[in-house]
Amino acid sequence: MMNSLITHPENDVASDVIFVKTMPGLGVFELRPLDMEADIPLIHNWVNRDYAVYWEMSGFSVEEVKNTYYNILEKAKVYIGIFNHDVAFLLECYDPQNDLVGKYYDAKKGDKGMHILVAPFEKSIPNFTWSIFTVILDFIFSDAATQRVVVEPDARNHKIHLLNKRAGFVFQRILDLPHKKAHLEFCTRTDYYKALQSV
Repeated sequence: MMNSLITHPENDVASDVIFVKTMPGLGVFELRPLDMEADIPLIHNWVNRDYAVYWEMSGFSVEEVKNTYYNILEKAKVYIGIFNHDVAFLLECYDPQNDLVGKYYDAKKGDKGMHILVAPFEKSIPNFTWSIFTVILDFIFSDAATQRVVVEPDARNHKIHLLNKRAGFVFQRILDLPHKKAHLEFCTRTDYYKALQSV
């Protein structure tokens, strides 16, 4: 497992950065809140690519993507991940008790839901998506109120199932949601830290 350093933002990072993780030999990851005006055109580009099919925004205009995120922000927090000063991923964090998925399982206080979308990178970096995944889980579990992370990826999204399993997520069952069949998976802080030890 690669040693890493998680720090609070210092004076040498942008004022809106809320989380920093440095991975020796790789670089620096930062998280900041979504900037609707600056970020939506970029997100529009991502969600209209083939690899983002499970985001169900293919064919959306910039304005439609913007409106979608105005709606998302009413119930969730949305962050942009930066890697070595370049935008690298999108993170949505939500409370399952206030979300559709919470009607399909026994959602508890301390549950945190997440959705992630990685930017299309021209230069391949080994294990880069895994590195992003650990940044996200480190960030979510840095909140002491978070007891477990809940995900509900599309049942057809085999790549994310493998990534979830590697991070310690435990499959619960298939959910028949109105818009998709999804895997319901849980990951506690203990599950995650145990998984890191085996990486």
